[in-house]
Amino acid sequence: MEQKTRISRRFEAILREGKKAFIPYIMAGCPSIEKTEEWVLNFSRLGCDIVELGVPFSDPLADGPAIQAAADIALKNGVTLRRVLSLVAGLRKKTDIAIILMTYFNPVFKYGMEHFILDAVQSGVDGVIVPDLPPDEEPGFRGLALKNNLDTIYLLAPTSTEDRIQLVAEASRGFIYYVSLTGITGSTITISAELKGMVEKIKRISGKPVAVGFGIKSPEDASEIAAHADGVIIGSSIVSTMLNDEKALTDYIISLRKAI
Repeated sequence: MEQKTRISRRFEAILREGKKAFIPYIMAGCPSIEKTEEWVLNFSRLGCDIVELGVPFSDPLADGPAIQAAADIALKNGVTLRRVLSLVAGLRKKTDIAIILMTYFNPVFKYGMEHFILDAVQSGVDGVIVPDLPPDEEPGFRGLALKNNLDTIYLLAPTSTEDRIQLVAEASRGFIYYVSLTGITGSTITISAELKGMVEKIKRISGKPVAVGFGIKSPEDASEIAAHADGVIIGSSIVSTMLNDEKALTDYIISLRKAI
């Protein structure tokens, strides 16, 4: 029997209470590693459920201007995948909040796939999102992650076919990430009947929690998404606030938490 991960336990507890998961995203190393650590601890204190930590990469295809700018800052600070794992290991001494790494495949490939999975688990990482590695492209990655109890979280989009939904439903562990619009992070969301229908369909086919991300900016957006999804992922607007007005970030997180 599969051992339950921190992510699946968290979702079970949240849904049992009739609540929804709030998953903030920040780029590791922007504006500094120390600030990243401070903010992960703040997120935990402010009632966030899971934190998504971005691993900086020079060619982030799925990311919009805010996250690209944050990645540039982190890379200039010398932040590598190895450094991010070390950050998580340090955080594990201070918090038990579930932590997901969002990384492109290139840093993982350079690190060595098996080494990465073993080191990620050893550091206390709970799950990974690799947006440019679909579940049918590298079965070895998924198999190794499963063997080591590391959740692999795959993405679905408005254009996903029934076959793709089925594939991702089988491959994803922890939850399924539904990208609410086609395009890059930071675009603006419109909460349509189509979005609601797609989330319901994915939940029905998979029997797994579905979290929605991309384009969610206001507490109103977050509240409307939370009415249909099991979790809400917010990245670009958090990263923008951190870069432009860090003092406002606490109030912004509190307002989002109340809305979800």
